Amino acid sequence: MGTDVEILHGFPHLDTVHSAITALYRRLSPDALRTFALSVVPSDVAFSDDEDPYLGVQRIAGVMVRHLRLPDARMIVSFRDMRHAGNVELAAGPEYFVELNSRFKKHRRDIGAALAHEVTHVYLHRLGLGFPGTRDNEILTDTVAAYLGAGWLLLDAYREDAVSTQKLGYLTPEEFGYVLAQRAEVFGEDPSPWFTSPRAYDAYVRGAARSRQEARRPPLAAAGRLGRHRYARDRRAAERGAGPAASAGAHPAGYAFEGRDPQRVSFPCPTCHQRIRVPVRGRLRARCGLCGSVHDCET
Repeated sequence: MGTDVEILHGFPHLDTVHSAITALYRRLSPDALRTFALSVVPSDVAFSDDEDPYLGVQRIAGVMVRHLRLPDARMIVSFRDMRHAGNVELAAGPEYFVELNSRFKKHRRDIGAALAHEVTHVYLHRLGLGFPGTRDNEILTDTVAAYLGAGWLLLDAYREDAVSTQKLGYLTPEEFGYVLAQRAEVFGEDPSPWFTSPRAYDAYVRGAARSRQEARRPPLAAAGRLGRHRYARDRRAAERGAGPAASAGAHPAGYAFEGRDPQRVSFPCPTCHQRIRVPVRGRLRARCGLCGSVHDCET
């Protein structure tokens, strides 16, 4: 997990983020996901100036282990001078060796963020869930950490001003905000009061706006007037064989049409991002076969 990197903004990794959320839902049942409805609370990862750094880092590692349901995993945490914020040695267990950048011995407020990422690596390793390639696997780790209630700390570690610049993790600040907003929609938990970084809060607001925008895309019934008009035009074009057919890839808005008798439309589930396929027949309710969420649609 890097620290000395140029801070990107916006949503350049959103396709991988969507794939990560889908993969998490496929690997865990909805019931298992509901056990993560409560996030790590700020008081559990607070680090006082007079606390021994070695004892404190083990305490916070234990918080992450318990939160991620890894009771038989033991984190052995040490500090080392290195370029990255942290590193973990993934082995058979039950002991895992985590190294944190030596600067965290003095800058303790972000130890929870660094450990959230590294312990999530262990969680995914034991879950057998990974993406090919370092970049995508790190994005998967950030996404899962945020979606399961530990990664809000990674966004709160983001600071960018005239004096200092810092960002932990591989997602952009806005993408962290997006994942946290997706989580908040599912579990009804608002993380915004926990942010100590004003820039982190701003990024959360922008990410939440993007998440709401996706929830208003056709054929979802909450789509705005312009989106509904565009969808109707594309549906008619698909009937003539000239619209955004599934074989040609999805429309930029996410939907794709297939067949003519009957015509069907597929679109990404706003919750887990697996594609849902329904007949084109006006107003209906679509249930996602993966996460079980139900969506009002106007097809």
